Amino acid sequence: MFKNYFKIAIRNLWKERVFTSLNVLGLTVAFGVAILLAMYATFQLSFDKFHANGDNLYQVHMTWQIPKGTEVGTSQPTPFAEALKSEVPGVKRITRHFEDEALTIYKDKELGLDALFVDDDFFEMFSFSMIQGQTNNLLKDSKSVVITKETALKLFKEENPVGKTISILINGAKEPFTVSAVSADMPDASSITYDIAIPFSKNPAFEETKERWNAQYHEVYIELDNQVSTKVFEENSRNFTNLQYKSAIEKLKRDGAQPNANGDFLQLGLLPVKDLRFVNYDKGYVEISRSKVNIVSGIALLILFIACVNFINMGIAKSSKRLREIGMRKALGAEKRQVFLQFWLESLVVFLFSTGLGILLSFLLKNSFQTIFRTSATLNVLFTPTILITALLLVLIISLIVGGYPAVLLNRLTTVQSLKGKLDSTGNNRLRNTLIVVQFGIAILLISGTFVLKGQLDYMRNKDLGYNKQQVFSFPLNGKKNSYDVVKLLREDLLNQTNILGVSGSDNNLGRGKDGSQYTSVWGFDYKGRSVRTNTLTVDYDYIKTLGLQLLKGRSFDASRESDAQAIIINESMARELSEENPLSVLIPVTDSLNYSVVGVVKDYHFKDISKTIEPLSLFLNREEGLKYAFVKVAASDMVNSVHLIEQAYKNIEPNAAFLGSFLDENVDRTFRREKNMAALITSGSVVAIILSCIGLFAMSMFITIQRTKEIGIRKVVGASVSAITVLLTKDFLKLIGIAFIIATPIAWWATSEWLQSYPYRMELNLWIFIAAGALALIIAVITISQRTIRAAIANPVKSLRTE
Repeated sequence: MFKNYFKIAIRNLWKERVFTSLNVLGLTVAFGVAILLAMYATFQLSFDKFHANGDNLYQVHMTWQIPKGTEVGTSQPTPFAEALKSEVPGVKRITRHFEDEALTIYKDKELGLDALFVDDDFFEMFSFSMIQGQTNNLLKDSKSVVITKETALKLFKEENPVGKTISILINGAKEPFTVSAVSADMPDASSITYDIAIPFSKNPAFEETKERWNAQYHEVYIELDNQVSTKVFEENSRNFTNLQYKSAIEKLKRDGAQPNANGDFLQLGLLPVKDLRFVNYDKGYVEISRSKVNIVSGIALLILFIACVNFINMGIAKSSKRLREIGMRKALGAEKRQVFLQFWLESLVVFLFSTGLGILLSFLLKNSFQTIFRTSATLNVLFTPTILITALLLVLIISLIVGGYPAVLLNRLTTVQSLKGKLDSTGNNRLRNTLIVVQFGIAILLISGTFVLKGQLDYMRNKDLGYNKQQVFSFPLNGKKNSYDVVKLLREDLLNQTNILGVSGSDNNLGRGKDGSQYTSVWGFDYKGRSVRTNTLTVDYDYIKTLGLQLLKGRSFDASRESDAQAIIINESMARELSEENPLSVLIPVTDSLNYSVVGVVKDYHFKDISKTIEPLSLFLNREEGLKYAFVKVAASDMVNSVHLIEQAYKNIEPNAAFLGSFLDENVDRTFRREKNMAALITSGSVVAIILSCIGLFAMSMFITIQRTKEIGIRKVVGASVSAITVLLTKDFLKLIGIAFIIATPIAWWATSEWLQSYPYRMELNLWIFIAAGALALIIAVITISQRTIRAAIANPVKSLRTE
């Protein structure tokens, strides 16, 4: 019997090739896109879950009650980890974690490596497997390092790296280290990565800060004992924080800070390592948000929903041609379940075939998807028994629902109604219309989101950041020589060229350069009986001139003034923080016996990402700190040649260092990766949604014209024009799209408005954005419908009236 049903299913599907092709096309696209989006979402959710001890691993953070509210930070002082382990019960293992670049030298090779300065417990806590060398106590010896397989190939090629001696530049001096082990390359789904792991005691700031509690510059990770909960540990840490941060707490009280609900001014907290990928501390509290993953999953479900709606609508349209077949079956004794089984089997064949094509499509599009969304996710993340069984069950259930609905609808008809070949769909129009409204509502919502995302991107790209980003070229000073000497040599070499307008340096980049580094330094001090915090930037002479910053008061640093070594230039926000009528009269206490004088005030500029508010900033000349980046201003003409001159000059000074330069506008553009990925995602979802909606609309217009064939013929005989008939057949669909627009627009406005609230600098929402989204959906729908309605309107009325 089943074989007979299958033969009939294949025969019916082949007979209605147009409907079958449209169904297969829509479902294939929906399944292919949904698989890729599921791959991306599953990959994101898999981050940091490969650690064997993952359930007990946490990052330590501190919540400070400051006068302006709350502030959360993960930076800790050097003595913190050792004191925490000895004073608070429940710590099984603990490691400090400081990330920096390490210039690593082996023979004639020099590499700037991503270095982690960590304690010996690090490799006991985190599951980074070793493929060569030691497996235990990897960093017990302060002269041992661990490198990855990729690093080993770069440094040693085919040599066995274990036991080899390399040199690492620390505080300007080369120190020898022995490779104790080689680890496998970092898993793609790891938030913690490194090229080389070095004992924490060898980090550049260790000796200066090893007994200081007011120098916070690294993170701390702990592994709790199995029987200790985070709540108990956090409660037990209250005495520790109150004791070790006693002076800081007294200052918070003095400045007017209010305690939290527990009466504390400082609270230690633990974040599960599994949530590292999704945490945000910028809002003054711990926010774990999987919104991007949820949006990706939501779009996948919406696309599948639209494809299933199309299948239902096309099933109803196709069924109108099979009424007599169903009536004959019923007259011969067929039961309702047999009719249902026939329809479900046909839908199952289409679904399984489309699923196979969808999988093939996902494989074909995988590389393009990875490039567009900058992800290393692969389809392998979906090849788990749980996911595969769940996917198969979903296909069976969905095919049962969407394929069975037309059968249920037709089974309601009597045998006589079926044999007459008349399907009175009046009672079902509401469901059909509702589905069309939902389809186009989703499409309009996604199109609106695309327009707003692109608008915000354009706003951030075009906003005046307060510095010259088009003509300034930056690159890391990643060689062996003293950074100040390198900038001086660059200045002497390049300023002889007519296209070079300025050379300077800083300890931080603007935007995100090719090296990927991005960080800030914060300094706090007491000023007139209250605490003041400021971001700090170590710069070289001509920084303000080279960057094109606007000097509002005072002067810039002057190389001819030795006293400028103890001078500061501040921004407007810092001037407001000091609350002085004349900021140039301020002396800022650096130590108990040393004050720095403010010699200039610059207009606020975005020294951080534009997604963050402009905070107080102080610029110093400080040779002890060192510079990290060079900045070169070039003329607007012949920029390509100017970049070549800069590269050649740097190669002459540091012949073995990698040149990783880019213009500041490129750096700024790299900070928009999240927005660009989201825009690409929603744009792709919009395109797929509108295509699938139009496929469904085309099928419904075909259904309507088939139902009203004789009516069209009669209207033409009595004199109706082609345009009048076209409008008659089209207007009902346009009304539905209008309703979809009315429903979707407020939702789109609310959703995009909420999303924009996360940006301190954002575009203004305009009603025309949403009108344009609705108009675009309407135009596409009219084009889709008109193909069928115009064809029906111009048909020969005699042929239409002969139709049975």
